Amino acid sequence: MKDLYVDTEEPICAIATPLAPSALGIVRFCGKNSLQLFSQVFSRPQALRNTPHRGACHGSIRDQTGADVDDVVVLVWREGGGYTGQEGGDIMAHGNPTILLGIVEVLTRSGFRSAGPGEFTLRAFLNGKLDLTQAEAVDSLIKARTTRAAGLALKRLHGGIRREIEEAKQAILDQLAQVNIQLDYAEDDVETMKLDRVRLRAVLERLESLVATSRRGSLYQEGLRVALVGPVNAGKSSLFNRFLQEERSIVSEEAGTTRDFLEGWISLEGIPLKLFDTAGLRETDNRVEHEGIRRSRDLAAAADLVLFVWDGLRGLPKTEESFEKPTIKVWNKVDVAPEVPETWIGVSAKNGLGWRDLIDALKTKLKELEGGGAQGDLSLDSQRQAELLSRAARSLHDALDAEDLDLPHDMIALDLQDALDALGEITGEVTTADVLNRMFGSFCVGK
Repeated sequence: MKDLYVDTEEPICAIATPLAPSALGIVRFCGKNSLQLFSQVFSRPQALRNTPHRGACHGSIRDQTGADVDDVVVLVWREGGGYTGQEGGDIMAHGNPTILLGIVEVLTRSGFRSAGPGEFTLRAFLNGKLDLTQAEAVDSLIKARTTRAAGLALKRLHGGIRREIEEAKQAILDQLAQVNIQLDYAEDDVETMKLDRVRLRAVLERLESLVATSRRGSLYQEGLRVALVGPVNAGKSSLFNRFLQEERSIVSEEAGTTRDFLEGWISLEGIPLKLFDTAGLRETDNRVEHEGIRRSRDLAAAADLVLFVWDGLRGLPKTEESFEKPTIKVWNKVDVAPEVPETWIGVSAKNGLGWRDLIDALKTKLKELEGGGAQGDLSLDSQRQAELLSRAARSLHDALDAEDLDLPHDMIALDLQDALDALGEITGEVTTADVLNRMFGSFCVGK
């Protein structure tokens, strides 16, 4: 692997908790001789140096003048343990942003470098504490918007993807070893052996099944964009407010009240939904309203799902809008227009009548959008992993096809080796510094 752009041994530090007033805040540090370096600004240096791995030491952090910055507890990590595998500590201080920034200033003045995004997790990977699938799961866990998304990320953090990859690699390695034996010896010296097609087919199916979960993983991690679209006064804003259970959007009988879009997050079946309340569709000479309508159509085109909201009192629309996206047709004001046409979902945004039917329709659409894939709680949310798994699956296909065509063993070996290389890139056994810097650069500072 090429050299990284940063020194992965030098002492680093960063605030690891949100920079906002709170009871506690954490400043993390690690690196070669970092405990010795930190002890120079700690009120009880000898006690700190004698603190065992995972032990805690109470004392004060002092600035260059000897004045106390804060009273803290330091959780000590010895080399080989802790998150990064390097010696270091987590400083538990009072959660005043000024204090936390003051601690970081003291540390950087004493010889620490401010950590870059994801640098602690990068060091954990380089020291064998995590593979790349687990490192990506750390980022997903931090950014998860729902408990379900967090649970899926935790499954990956605990090595779910890694175990699948290792099982696949072992099966391919066994086959590659047999092919290489036949390459190393003359055909007359060894018995001609065929690939274990049953075993490789099982691996292939599992890899393809995992790839198919990437849509589901992406939905849980990134959320589903849902646009509420329809004519003016159809009740889109009332429906938007009912989803959010708060009065976010202005509701008025005056046409064209919404001239720009509003957005808000909700969770449905553990999937985060990003809802957009859009400007009502109609012909208008008002330049501001016209721009809002243009944005409404753009949002509908970019959405994953469209809720087309219609005022039931107006009867069926003469022509139905087509959005070229999965669409749920919502017949609003069912409390005063109870005759709901076929293929429509009748609701009353005003009093909640029919709400359960709309939620059930949304759940059905979500299941369709999730796609297939492996059963259970294991799913991908990394495009990088999905692409590499697809490459491994294609290479296995090619190896099996090569044997069917009675091609030379060296061609079969190349296909099997490419499958292994792709799987190795997923976990980080085969990677480059550019990939690592790009991947960890998307992490938050302090993780």
